[in-house]
Parts: sequence; structure tokens; C-alpha cells
Amino acid sequence: MKIKEQNKAKNLRKKGHSLAEISRLLGVSKSSTSLWVREVELSPKAKNKILAKFTAGQIASQETKRKQTLVKEFEALKSAESVLAKFIPDTDIQKILCAIIYYCEGNKVVKDGIRFTNSDPLLIATFLKLFRSSFKIDENRLRGCIHLHNYHNKETQLKFWSKIARIPSSQFIKPYIKKNSGLYKKEGYQGCVSIRYADTKIARELKILALEFMKKGL
Repeated sequence: MKIKEQNKAKNLRKKGHSLAEISRLLGVSKSSTSLWVREVELSPKAKNKILAKFTAGQIASQETKRKQTLVKEFEALKSAESVLAKFIPDTDIQKILCAIIYYCEGNKVVKDGIRFTNSDPLLIATFLKLFRSSFKIDENRLRGCIHLHNYHNKETQLKFWSKIARIPSSQFIKPYIKKNSGLYKKEGYQGCVSIRYADTKIARELKILALEFMKKGL
């Protein structure tokens, strides 16, 4: 039995040393250290000392992970920039992109015309840019409907989505207010916007183009 090491471990624990520190100082396994000191009663001062070290270790670990994530994101960014530098978005490619995005997030019932709903401002702006460049549309026929919670300011959100979509606020119909208990508020959430364009021909073209494109990849 390593009585001498056990006594040293207990004394170190009483002074506020962590299991990892004791294990390293005595040259024994962490499992043995844990077993030796499990009956040791810690003073408030020792507990705070151990907690502070544990918290500091967590912070250091999180900071290391954050730096690793930033490096990975930078590498992904450089890769994306390399791909986009060679990307030439001709009319056909833009229409295919528009169709794929619409098939993923838009309404697939052709008789309802175009209905594209999302909460991501960048996706809304991108879809509308592709939609406008791919088809000859009547801007006056575009309609918007914002979906909000009761904690949203209607006028503020209307101005926000009108600017993102580049659709006059006068072309937005009455907002749809979702039921919300008021206990939870999602910070930064701008609500959703539904973009509508009554044209079954374009809706059908988008749907079939997306389907045929995907079938070619099988």
C-alpha cells in the first residue's frame, strides 16, 4: 500500500489542489488519486480554489476550440472564394439555382402560384434576385406577407422585409401574427416573410426544372 503517497494526496487535496495536479505531482494515476481523496472534506476556501481552476481550464479549452474553429472557417472561406472566382453565372445557371432554391423552400402546389417563405434575409434576397433575373415579371404583382410573434413591432418589421425584398410596403398584405406565450423571445429573430407571385406557368416551370435537374444526377 502506498500509505505515504495517499497521505500526501489527502494533504494536497485539503489545500485545494485538483485531481489532475495531485496525480501529476505524485506520479500516480488519476483514478488512484480520486480513490485516495474521495473521503477528504474540503473547506470553503479549498472548494473555491478547485472551482476556480476548473473554470479557468474550461475557459482555456473553449478558447482553444474557438481558435481552431476560426482557422477552419478561414480555410472554408478561401475554398469558397476560389470556387466563386471561377463561377460564371449565365442565364441558365441562374434559372437552375432559382428552381432548386424554390423547390427546397417554396410551395410545390402549382395552382397556388409562387409562394416562397423563409426567415433568412439573405436567402429571401438571393431567391428574389435569381427570380427577377430568370423571368420577366410584373413588379406590381409581387406580394409580401410577414409572419410575426406578438412581441414584434409590425411597422419596424414591415420596413425591414420591404427593404430586403425590394418590394414596396404597400404591396404587403395584412401581417400574420403567430401565437406566442410571451415567455420566450428569440433575440435577433426578424420573423418570416412569404413572397407571393400569382403565376402558375412560372411555378410549374420552376418545379419541373428542379425535378429534371435532380433526376439527371441519379
